[in-house]
Amino acid sequence: MRQVSVIEREQLKTLIDVLKSRAYRVVGPVMREGAIVYDDLSSDKDLPSGWMDVHEAGSYRLQRRTDAALFGYNVGPHSWKKFLHVPALRLWQARANEEGFSCTASHESPQPLALIGVRSCELHAIAIQDRVLVNDRHTDPNYAARREHAFIVAVQCGQAGSTCFCVSMDTGPRARAGFDLALTELIDESGHRFVVETGTERGEEVLTQIPRCEASEDDLAAADRVVAEASAQMGRELSTDGIKELLYGNVDHPRWEEVASRCLACANCTMVCPTCFCTSVEDVTALNGEWAERWQHWDSCFNSDFSYLHGGHVRKSVRSRYRQWLTHKLAAWHDQFGSSGCVGCGRCITWCPAGIDITVEVAAIRETSQLPGLGITV
Repeated sequence: MRQVSVIEREQLKTLIDVLKSRAYRVVGPVMREGAIVYDDLSSDKDLPSGWMDVHEAGSYRLQRRTDAALFGYNVGPHSWKKFLHVPALRLWQARANEEGFSCTASHESPQPLALIGVRSCELHAIAIQDRVLVNDRHTDPNYAARREHAFIVAVQCGQAGSTCFCVSMDTGPRARAGFDLALTELIDESGHRFVVETGTERGEEVLTQIPRCEASEDDLAAADRVVAEASAQMGRELSTDGIKELLYGNVDHPRWEEVASRCLACANCTMVCPTCFCTSVEDVTALNGEWAERWQHWDSCFNSDFSYLHGGHVRKSVRSRYRQWLTHKLAAWHDQFGSSGCVGCGRCITWCPAGIDITVEVAAIRETSQLPGLGITV
């Protein structure tokens, strides 16, 4: 049964200590090189107290807050994908011996992860990757090993960024499922505290080790106001009405050429996206021939070699690669996996060096749709 309690700000250190005592590797938001990223937490002092991030298309910067909020930022360049679907992974290694070669597959037994500060949009992104990498026809054993024991501490959003559009995608800002514990940070005349909601029995077990009190009606109302304010602050909107048919029916729309003239095909959008899962493999051999390895690396449909088959490239132009990415993310994903591949986090907008905005591009196609009935309705 769902439990709702209140813990004081000082008890966040206790939460981290409890998770460490259970052999979790605790990771969460920290400040590195002018950005808020996800990395190892040694204590609550590593959290970005009093800092927020300011997002625009192609722009990101940190700014001081007027309070000491620990989770007063939106999302940075890293997503939790970095820990669950790692950027580089050795698949096997072969070594020379007297009988020829011995080949050893890499079956990792990673330290269990405790993820602190997971937003609602990111919970949906993790669920999407679960669907692709665990619950489809073929399971990625390395992802499954990391995901199985991950302990998730969600944080309800209290302030939306200018590139956020999770309300349009129905992925936030309130976290409703997919977490062990969910925190709502409150800073008011009553002090600095967190409303804590349990989501699993495992979360309940951890919470029993943390000093807490029962949440009052005022606490619950304050927590609801926090999420409602974030919901009203969305910086972007994306109409999803008939979006699959819209994109499938406009493959020759002139907007694809226009956006291609600005796109650098740098793959930033796919690297920061919390749901993109494409990889490639690379074989590496020692110069003396004594060993060889096969590595899996993140890859992107924006790279020309990604679609290379014998005889040539399938998508030679930037136009075709951008169209593939956006149409797959918002349309074909529904056919493959039963949901959108976008959670509205806005990272692809913020971290695009050309400032290309996915919400603007879809709206532009909708305005001049080549199919009747899929344009703007007044």
